[in-house]
Amino acid sequence: MLRALYSAATGMEAQQMNLDVISNNLANVNTTGFKKSKIEFQDLLYDNIRASGAEQGNGLQLPTGLNVGHGTRAVATTQVFTEGELTQTGERLDVAIQGDGFFQVTMPDGTLAYTRDGSFKVNAQGDVVTSDGLTVQNGFQPIPAGTTAVNISSTGQVTTTTASGSQNFQVTLVRFANPAGLQNVGHNLYLETTASGTPESGNPGENGYGSLQQGYVETSNVSVVEEMVKMIVAQRAYEVNSKAVQASDEMMQQSDNLRR
Repeated sequence: MLRALYSAATGMEAQQMNLDVISNNLANVNTTGFKKSKIEFQDLLYDNIRASGAEQGNGLQLPTGLNVGHGTRAVATTQVFTEGELTQTGERLDVAIQGDGFFQVTMPDGTLAYTRDGSFKVNAQGDVVTSDGLTVQNGFQPIPAGTTAVNISSTGQVTTTTASGSQNFQVTLVRFANPAGLQNVGHNLYLETTASGTPESGNPGENGYGSLQQGYVETSNVSVVEEMVKMIVAQRAYEVNSKAVQASDEMMQQSDNLRR
């Protein structure tokens, strides 16, 4: 009964964390470039009361064992990097990645971070920056004052037009062998880790890199209906585990009453 009590408690704890992940996904349903997370569980250690294949006597061997588990635990939350829908904005510096790849930005401390949020702006110096003012790398050149047009092709060719002429430059994308290993630090940013591997740079639309879509942004890949179903399942699992705790408590109470 004590084992059942603690096993059910681990189930309640795990489902609470599951609900936390689902809630974060739903909260970011309108966040540009957001990638949903999924939680993964693992069963805990088992009491091996009787091993499989043990001798029963008279040369007989047991075909199965007798094992009782101790519940579950959450072992990982994995970012799901499926592509979100593209929404047209018409802004000349809004750029969506259709396919694999990240934009590279410089953090205030000089470290590099990576994002799928292509809602870019121009600061007072003409640098292309994110909504938080972080400078975008990837080969972006300053946009001169008085620029009348900015054209970004799907392959990363950028043409800026001013009264004195035009300027061309090439922007690139970066990708990782294991994007799920990136560290999510909020603000639509990810950091490189040993699990993600080192970033590889390449031109959009070549060698498996995604293409660019000017005037669009990538929306969140969260499906509200899917997350609502997950929430219902988590709620029911939490409820069932709480019933198991209650049942274990009642059984212990009955055991205590046997001696009265």
